[in-house]
This record gives sequence, C-alpha cells and structure tokens, in this order.
Amino acid sequence: MVPVVPGPAAVASAPRVAPTPPGWAQSQLGHLDELLVEQAHLEKKAAAAAVSFLFRIGGPLDDHRALSALAREELVHFERTLRLLGQRGIPFGPQASSGYAEALKAGIGGKLPERLADELLVAAIIEARSCERMGLLAAALRPVDAELADFYAELVLAEARHGRDYVDLAQRLLPAAQVEARCGALLLHEARVLASLPWSARLHGGLPQGAELGG
Repeated sequence: MVPVVPGPAAVASAPRVAPTPPGWAQSQLGHLDELLVEQAHLEKKAAAAAVSFLFRIGGPLDDHRALSALAREELVHFERTLRLLGQRGIPFGPQASSGYAEALKAGIGGKLPERLADELLVAAIIEARSCERMGLLAAALRPVDAELADFYAELVLAEARHGRDYVDLAQRLLPAAQVEARCGALLLHEARVLASLPWSARLHGGLPQGAELGG
C-alpha cells in the first residue's frame, strides 16, 4: 500500500480532454442498444477499479470514504443501466471492447508511487472522456429519446465528480506540478489512442471517417 504525501492536497479539477466533434454523437443514434450494453459493462468495470484502488492507497479515512462512495455510485449506475436494458428488452451479455482503455493504460509507466499516480490519472481521464461524450449523447438524444437523454445527462455530473476525485487522489501521492505534467502527457496519449481507433458503436470508440478531435 502506497503512503500519501503529507500536507494539504491541491485543489483538484477533472482533466480537460480534447473535444469530440458533435458529429460523433449523431453517428451513434442508430446504435443505442449497443451503447446501453456497453454502458453496463463500463459501470461494472468502473466499480471494480474503485474497489481495487481501495486496497492499494493508504492515507486518511476521507480518501477511503471517497473511493467507497465512488464504487457504490458506479454500482448504482450499473443497476440503473441493467434496469433500462430490461425495460427495453435488450439482452445483456458479453461485448467486444473498443480497445480504448487497454491502449490508454499502455501509457502508464514508472515505479511506485509514480505508477499508481498514473493509474489514478488514467482513471480520471476515462471519467472525463465519458463525461464529455455522455454530454454530447444527451444533447443529440433529446429530440428522439428523452428518457435516455435524461439518463446520460444525469451521469455527466457523476463522471465529472469522479474525474476530480481521481486527480485529487493522485495529488496526494505526488507534488501537484508533477501530477499536472503527467496528466498532460497522458492526455496527449489519450488523443493519439482515439485517433488510432476505428469508429465503433462505443462510448470510447474512434471517430467517424474524416473527423478529428478538437474539430
């Protein structure tokens, strides 16, 4: 278990990912069943990640409470997604990954505590990207599926908070300037990962042909 750096933590903010073009959300509207199945898998994986961090991070009780609350909230979102799947008659089962998270984690490096800080920052970036794309989906869905638009819009707030929580935990392991530098490098890596992925009916898939991040 890695000890925390003594002293007050810096004020955290969620990572700022490169913007996804709005056309991405429009390209997903014909694949809502697949997106909901993926959402259930993402929430389950996010809960497992938070629990894993609970066993690897030392420090004050507040850090453990924050991770415990985060894991519980992810499981609540998992259950809500399963309820939506059931209501819509969509079966839940195995699903191929977009490859995003695996490729993103390949950018993690260093030894403890730097490696653990990187892992926390990768978790923060995943939450930030989810937040950004869920916001796009909520807006695109509003005219066609108000229930699903409301669902994604509500998740946006939680994803942003989770991203801030993970950055805050990383800042307890390393000086704020070092965390900022690593976060910047990992954000560049994340943009390259998305640029390399093909488009897919996934929250974390690549872009439609001809589209670019930031465009």
